[in-house]
Amino acid sequence: MIEAIDHVNLVVRDLERMTDFYRDALGFTVTKQVTISGAWIDETVGLSGVEAEVVYLDLPSGPRIELIDYHTPTGVEPAVANQPNVYGLRHLAFRVSDIESLVAKLRAAGVEFQSDIKSVPDSQVKYSGGVRKRLVYFRDPEGNLLELCEYR
Repeated sequence: MIEAIDHVNLVVRDLERMTDFYRDALGFTVTKQVTISGAWIDETVGLSGVEAEVVYLDLPSGPRIELIDYHTPTGVEPAVANQPNVYGLRHLAFRVSDIESLVAKLRAAGVEFQSDIKSVPDSQVKYSGGVRKRLVYFRDPEGNLLELCEYR
């Protein structure tokens, strides 16, 4: 039986820049950094000669983010840019408690948002107890689509 989401793995081009963003801008804690290689990872991911650097980033609760930089074989560019309607995993959403403050902090750090904070209309999605969802999309330094969401 599935218990919870354990982690989300992002293959990155610039491990240092991405680590800085998730740690410094979003407040994750780096809990481990390791180099992986050997038959076990080759067999697991279906590649040969894998050598990669992995950074584990954690919050007080919820799934971990793993950033992985493949040295060999090198990472592969996607055929299509990361657009909201492309099939597959499209974005990571972070539940926050004070969306205005976090957006202001990120804007001050140079993060650009796709819009202002939006409220999901009750006519589209209605939550019990009169709770409303507010959200905003933005991208990390490598173009991965991220969402901040607040329920109140």
